[in-house]
Amino acid sequence: MPVTSLRAKVKPEHVADTEELVRRLFAAVADKAPEGIRYASTKAADGQTFFVFLQLEDGIVDNPIVEYPEFKELQAGLTEWMLEPPAMDQLTVIGSYRLF
Repeated sequence: MPVTSLRAKVKPEHVADTEELVRRLFAAVADKAPEGIRYASTKAADGQTFFVFLQLEDGIVDNPIVEYPEFKELQAGLTEWMLEPPAMDQLTVIGSYRLF
């Protein structure tokens, strides 16, 4: 199962806004507990670059999270807050312990 990664660097004045919306999104994910996905968000040491990792189990075609209001709110904010265009990549998991 491939993993989708997304990297987004936000303007310094919007780091706290981004973190808050990410926390809200993950609270919604925990509340709804969608099956068949693995989802994580991290922040790099530079304090401005956020990474998102998503893995859908085989047979799951659509990511249910994109329909959550919290996801849409985060996406709307990032449209204004990003310092540079986001970078998306497909990763192949070679090994993982409890992450993917």
